[in-house]
Amino acid sequence: MNFNSHSDAVVAVAAALVNRLTPGEAHGRPHLSPPEGPARRDAAREALRAGGGRDREVSDETALQLAQVAAELRVVFDAVEAGDVDTAALQVNRLLERTQARPHLERHDGEPWHLHFHGPAGTAGDDWAAACATGLAIVLGGELHDRLGVCTAPHCDRVYVDTSRNGTRRFCSTTCQNRVKTAAFRARRA
Repeated sequence: MNFNSHSDAVVAVAAALVNRLTPGEAHGRPHLSPPEGPARRDAAREALRAGGGRDREVSDETALQLAQVAAELRVVFDAVEAGDVDTAALQVNRLLERTQARPHLERHDGEPWHLHFHGPAGTAGDDWAAACATGLAIVLGGELHDRLGVCTAPHCDRVYVDTSRNGTRRFCSTTCQNRVKTAAFRARRA
């Protein structure tokens, strides 16, 4: 299920930011926020690539801003998973207001004109916060808001965006899906 190409990309980045920069559990193990320095910069750079964009260098300041944005975005995914779309929408509205996201058309990297959302602050963190909030607003404002989710595997709280046709995704990755299936198989055999 696709929303539109730019929205798909920034929603994928939103999920990747949450998964890489927020603490919790991942694939049955504790997941710590990456510490300041190269680990956080690398995690932030990986998250930004999730939208299919070009690889870009991330400064320590930008990585810190993106970690803060990731914590704000996690609220949205957790609220949708809990069936509380109102809280998710209010959180997105807070992000949109804080960043003063405004649309404009851009053309770069050999791509055709496409819509971007940036805030007047001009920092990379605020620009990504504005873009991710706008993408999530498009998702929440439509009938497909339930396509945002949190992994249902035990000991995993990583998030995902369900782009499947039938909208039945329940896991953040095939790793978690396989863990659950293996545990169920072993339980049946015991």
